[in-house]
Amino acid sequence: MNASAERIYALVLRHIHIWRSSIMRIIDSIYWPAVQMITWGFFSQFLSGQTSYVSQAFGILLSGLMLWEVVVRGNLSLSIAFLEEMWSRNLGHLFVTPIRSWEFATAIIIVALLRTLLGMVPVSLMAWAFFGYNVYTLGLPLLAFFLILQMFSWSVGLMMSGLIMRVGQSAETFAWAAVFLLMPLSGVFYPVTILPYWLQVLSRGIPTSYVFDGMRAILRDHTVQWDGLAIAAGLSVLYLVLGFQVFLAFYRSARRHGSLLTQGE
Repeated sequence: MNASAERIYALVLRHIHIWRSSIMRIIDSIYWPAVQMITWGFFSQFLSGQTSYVSQAFGILLSGLMLWEVVVRGNLSLSIAFLEEMWSRNLGHLFVTPIRSWEFATAIIIVALLRTLLGMVPVSLMAWAFFGYNVYTLGLPLLAFFLILQMFSWSVGLMMSGLIMRVGQSAETFAWAAVFLLMPLSGVFYPVTILPYWLQVLSRGIPTSYVFDGMRAILRDHTVQWDGLAIAAGLSVLYLVLGFQVFLAFYRSARRHGSLLTQGE
């Protein structure tokens, strides 16, 4: 028993040393509970002061969930397309060919779009079949919502992919977690007006907040906030350009430091 206890202690101590050497692993442990607490805390605070919202909550929550999944799937699909090249140690091999970095980035964006459509179209039909809710009743703005959210998710995915390419797989957690940091600010399940003022200012700097406000306006008031959609579209394009530039900058840095050929499991 003493020998077993010592071996168990050694294995536990190994992981403790890994945590101490990687701040990202510690952040990951705190990150998810904090995001969930903040998101549902604001939602509960909003719901406690509402009476008319409850009757419409089903459609609003289900629409919000599906549109948020567009962001999540777009980001994760792009990140996975990039990480699969790292996991197979193929990243360095690709970049010794005539393939350019922007061509590679464009290709994984297209893959992300295809994977998102592959996942979300059947899910939207399942919501119709199981719950009688048709998200396509949002009409033409739904297409605008989808494109805006996809572009924004690609920008986040490109930034995170570039970070992993430069720093290494210790930053891989952020590929899965980065987009969820924006969930409380996006107002997925509640209006951003429920947030403290300083968070409202931050939320207006990301396109997702305008999309979810626009979704609720259609479902509750049957009005389309075209001005909000225009702002969201402009922000998404801006972030996508920024995401491309960050990815290319990390690529150039990784190539200078010779880390492209050392990536992999």
